[in-house]
Amino acid sequence: ELPKIRMPRHLREMYIRRVGDAVNIMIPFQGKPQPEVSWTKGGQPLDTNRINIRNTARDTIFYIRQAQRGDSGKYELTVRINGAEDKATLDIQVVEPPGPPQNLKLVDVWGFNVALEWTPPVDNGNSEIKGYRVQKSDKKSGKWFTVLERCTRTSCTISDLIIGNTYSFRVFSENICGLSDSAAVTSGVAHIKKTKTTYQPEKIPQRDMMEPPKFTQPLTDRTTTRGYSTHLFCSVRGFPQPKIIWLKNQMEIREDPKYIALIEQGVCSLEIRKPGPFDGGVYTCKAVNPLGEASVDCRLDVKGEI
Repeated sequence: ELPKIRMPRHLREMYIRRVGDAVNIMIPFQGKPQPEVSWTKGGQPLDTNRINIRNTARDTIFYIRQAQRGDSGKYELTVRINGAEDKATLDIQVVEPPGPPQNLKLVDVWGFNVALEWTPPVDNGNSEIKGYRVQKSDKKSGKWFTVLERCTRTSCTISDLIIGNTYSFRVFSENICGLSDSAAVTSGVAHIKKTKTTYQPEKIPQRDMMEPPKFTQPLTDRTTTRGYSTHLFCSVRGFPQPKIIWLKNQMEIREDPKYIALIEQGVCSLEIRKPGPFDGGVYTCKAVNPLGEASVDCRLDVKGEI
């Protein structure tokens, strides 16, 4: 009987374990007389101080008591009988929570809004970073509240902050294991004032500096139901204050009672009143001042009533 490895279905893709977990895998095979079984990693024999292999006439057992990230990789299993052989590959990834984001800083404070930026963690935990969790804390309560989950960018704008409150911010990294054990915390605070807003200890540049338009929060695709009014939002910076132009499918939206466009404290909004099927399409927000222009767009889908 020729040798044949019966690789279990769940082992045909990457096998993921956390650092410290045990790896205990049984792979059955067939063949007569009893096959010769061998394991290698990268063409080299396994480290028997870390990996235990036990073979029977019908299966092979692969065991690691406490997995470490260095145990990740592709392991080759070979079953031979008198020159005939069958091979299979076991792909193991050992992961752990990531480190915290780096270089978190308050970029700007204006009106009721704060802009944050950071860089990815030095250690991703041997797994792709799925996103970031952003939290705020006001000085009065001292409690942390989540404002963004699974943020996929390394920057964000937090809006709707309360006048008179002083805020700190922190950001966690997240991978397949979950959140980082610690967070990056802003070194300064943001104080929301009616007039001039600053954060400490860093000083922000004067707002009268000339600056071309720049969107700090883009538009996002939306789906709405016919007959139910919906809003599109984005945030923009620039000095002099940019002129805001809304377009639908590259055609400028002029004075039309169906649309109400507003801008307040850098937050641009477009209300689409009781949309119908023909109101779906690509909406663009364009900001223009003497130094240049910028634009963002999104798709709006209008579904029929359920």
